[in-house]
Amino acid sequence: MEITWEGVYPALTTPFTVQDEIDYPVFEKNLNAQIAAGVHGVILGGTLGEASSLLNEEKYDLVRFTVEKAASRIPVIMNIAEQTTRGAVAAAREAERCGASGLMLLPPMRYNADARETLAYFRAVADATPLPVMIYNNPVDYKILVTLDMFAEMASWPTIRAVKESTRDVTNVTRMLNRFGDRFKILCGVDTLALESLLVGAHGWVAGLVDAFPQETVAIYRMAKNGHVTEAAALYRWFMPLLELDIHPKLVQYIKLAEVATGLGTEHVRAPRLPLEGEERERVWKIIQDAISARN
Repeated sequence: MEITWEGVYPALTTPFTVQDEIDYPVFEKNLNAQIAAGVHGVILGGTLGEASSLLNEEKYDLVRFTVEKAASRIPVIMNIAEQTTRGAVAAAREAERCGASGLMLLPPMRYNADARETLAYFRAVADATPLPVMIYNNPVDYKILVTLDMFAEMASWPTIRAVKESTRDVTNVTRMLNRFGDRFKILCGVDTLALESLLVGAHGWVAGLVDAFPQETVAIYRMAKNGHVTEAAALYRWFMPLLELDIHPKLVQYIKLAEVATGLGTEHVRAPRLPLEGEERERVWKIIQDAISARN
């Protein structure tokens, strides 16, 4: 299924059972809620999907399941976060076999690759499959900055289509547009900068709190793109205490707790992550409940 790389793309969580297996009924419930709200695609196996703790076979099974259940209503994108070029190439080819419509690609994990090494890694994946690729540019969390000069080199690679812009510098959206025009689609990857990014020209939003609040997330995107800035800003201000849950090291636990509050998930995480407890859980739960009460 063709990807426009425009709109809202949830980075879906991976729900688990108490037996530490993927909870497919809960996952399907959330997936259906996302589709009903009007999202433009879904991303599997990202940070929120607990990619670092998923077995390869679990990740590919989840892709196959999602492709089947989405039934060509939306494209399914698989994240690649690998330590080796060989592993990334193998993952890309398996994603294609499983029916994924595209890939989100992180730089090499663990090893702090320089620009030449990072580009070689990206090129190997881009050459391994015809699937379109979105580069995930997040130097804050993953320590490798994909510079404009690196994008200039990738501009001639036909399968590199988009960037998940998570540098935390909103002006990077303008820099990308000034230099490349519409060559690369730009999707904001930081919930707390989404409206600002959309208003200066970002084409979409790879969202986190959408997992618990799909309708509100899609509404902000549509308002922003239709020029209803005042309405978008008002909804965004309401959303901000929740969106800030996305920029914490425990974003997985925080967003899964929000899914519990809206009936779209469970709190189960995979070790070494542990569910929230005590004062921390109470504090986060209050943020979520206060927002729900204010929205109603």
